[in-house]
Amino acid sequence: MIREVFMPALSSTMTEGKIVSWVKSPGDKVEKGETVVIVESDKADMDVESFYEGYLAAIVVEAGEEAPVGNAIALLAETEDEIAEAKAKAASGGGASAQPPAPAPSNPAPAPSAPVAAAPSHNGSMAATSGRTIVSPRARKLAKDLKVDLATVRGSGPHGRIVAQDIELAAGKTPTPTASPAIPEKAPTTPVTSAAPALSAAPTPAPAAPGQLVPFNTLQQAVVRSMNASLSVPTFRVGYTITTDALDQLYKQIKSKGVTMTGLLAKAVAVTLQKHPLLNAAYTEQGIQYSSSINISVAVAMEGGGLITPVLQGADQMDIYSLSRTWKDLVARSRTKQLQPDEYSTGTFTLSNLGMFGVDKFDAILPPSQGSILAIGGAKPTVVATPDGLMGVKRQMQVNITCDHRIIYGADAAAFLKDLAALIENEPQSLTL
Repeated sequence: MIREVFMPALSSTMTEGKIVSWVKSPGDKVEKGETVVIVESDKADMDVESFYEGYLAAIVVEAGEEAPVGNAIALLAETEDEIAEAKAKAASGGGASAQPPAPAPSNPAPAPSAPVAAAPSHNGSMAATSGRTIVSPRARKLAKDLKVDLATVRGSGPHGRIVAQDIELAAGKTPTPTASPAIPEKAPTTPVTSAAPALSAAPTPAPAAPGQLVPFNTLQQAVVRSMNASLSVPTFRVGYTITTDALDQLYKQIKSKGVTMTGLLAKAVAVTLQKHPLLNAAYTEQGIQYSSSINISVAVAMEGGGLITPVLQGADQMDIYSLSRTWKDLVARSRTKQLQPDEYSTGTFTLSNLGMFGVDKFDAILPPSQGSILAIGGAKPTVVATPDGLMGVKRQMQVNITCDHRIIYGADAAAFLKDLAALIENEPQSLTL
């Protein structure tokens, strides 16, 4: 029996995917539940695993190429004798027709070909069964090289996934740190361009040649769709000046404990949102949808273009040290496109920063399905009048909030900013409690 391997739908918004790499080569034996290919969705790279045992007979979509969801990307032969037949089918174009993947019936009748059924698992890969150990391709190869029994390894990745560092620890080696760009510590790492939340510093792709047309990658296409959707939302903006001397002093005191400025600002915003649930709500056709938790999105730039918004879920309930550790982990995994969908799509309020580029102030565009986004400029020494009528120098930053005017009004936004400023200026120590 020859089965077609389809491009899976890895997220609700995914319409096409890009083949990052084939883990298996034509002619290789494939076990049920084994990773066959790594696919790039609009936000992450995910493993695609086979529901069936057989041989990868022919690859229809090569690494680096794209295919719509539901299109055949490879052919899987049940036996070695069928490999030649599958290759001939692929060469004739018989494996490239688009059709939606369908689950195999409980008692399938013999047929010349059948689709390889696949469905996203809880960890983002295409899992065939539940309760099975999930192993990254690199970790599986490393375990084989170091002769480590996977059954004895406890995974530290998302949802118990076994990653390379787990294998190295099990083998008694010092884990190799994951390479990732440094996170700016003097300003929150967030996103925005003239058409999207501000981008944090990230590796700059090689510049295009003069006159060259560079197609959008999948991340950039996702941003385009989101920004087009935001055009239909009536918004307004309110600015505020916040003195950061006390916050900067606190940051110097606890920076050595792993606390980031992004963590401090996210925590400050989350605590303030407790008093202003309307700013954490979203518009729906039926009315105002109040969120059950405060999830702060802070977007980072992706290498090669595009951006992603890692989410600090329940940020108001986390202590500043746990929150900063979580943020560092999210950023590291976002750089390597290892975030799970709920780690970048569940934000209820977004922070956006261009301060690390020397920007004083800017406006941010409202993300879809959120009611507010806060744009944060860089803190700079400023000459100000002191309460006793003299002149002094204080560090101040400009923040601008963009809100959905269908549910949030100017007074609501102003009250939120006033309370945020009061917290940062007068009670920053409370963020460590």
